Amino acid sequence: MTAINTPRRSATSHDTERPTPRWAAITAHAIPLVLLPQCLWRLPFAFDFDMGMIEPNAPAMPPWYWAVPYVFGISLLSEALALLSLGLVRRWGEVAPAWLPIIGGKHIPPLAAIIPAVIGGLTLTAVSGSFLLAWFHVPGFHALGYSNGWWELLAKGCISLGALWGPMVLALTYAYYVRRCRPA
Repeated sequence: MTAINTPRRSATSHDTERPTPRWAAITAHAIPLVLLPQCLWRLPFAFDFDMGMIEPNAPAMPPWYWAVPYVFGISLLSEALALLSLGLVRRWGEVAPAWLPIIGGKHIPPLAAIIPAVIGGLTLTAVSGSFLLAWFHVPGFHALGYSNGWWELLAKGCISLGALWGPMVLALTYAYYVRRCRPA
């Protein structure tokens, strides 16, 4: 059979018990990249650069020795949590890695991954949804002002991508549920 006639595989395995859908593997790998612009947008705030934001009632930025670890920490934490999404498409989301004490090598019950992923996905969707509602000037939601349209466009471009995080996690969780909980 030639390469043209070879059927294309629609699922990848990554050594999982049942094949992971290709779209789920791509989505899991895309989540950290979707969050990257938002994390990079946040970093200048650590050095008291306001990125064009105008907020007359904003509290003063804490001293650099407090702001730098906080802002860098929140960016690193969000990327680390995004990388946990890979567990929904990889073997280590089904069987705990052997190097972990006590649980290493043991099967992970599906609900131990599904429940936190659903809670996280719904929380992220709600939080990012409130930002989007503010940007569309829905009454009851307050949007920050910017010194010009270019700063506002940059902010919305960087931050709105992060709004995809919650729905992407929920979609991955559904694929994980189908793969782990439904009969073959």
